[in-house]
Amino acid sequence: MKLLKGDNVIMLSGKDRGKKAKILAVIPESGKVILEGLNMIKRHTKPRQQGKSGQIVSKERAVSASSVAIICKSCGKATRVGYSIDGDTKIRICKKCKSAV
Repeated sequence: MKLLKGDNVIMLSGKDRGKKAKILAVIPESGKVILEGLNMIKRHTKPRQQGKSGQIVSKERAVSASSVAIICKSCGKATRVGYSIDGDTKIRICKKCKSAV
């Protein structure tokens, strides 16, 4: 998976199409990512202590990694990611402007 925690991405499909967000977590086993503030769901929780009331909590749900695209830092466009070998290090590059992502 070419996505990493902390990358800025744009949603390509779904109810949040076109919105930009930051990746909070990557789940490579299932090919999903969790985005900050996108794909929110409501979770009903029971009261944990006697005398307290239950509540409805909004939280982020994982989306497929194929429905997001990385935003390049230099050109600012949604792009695919390639790799380049620079000496003994492997760096991710933007497919459009060939700069480091």
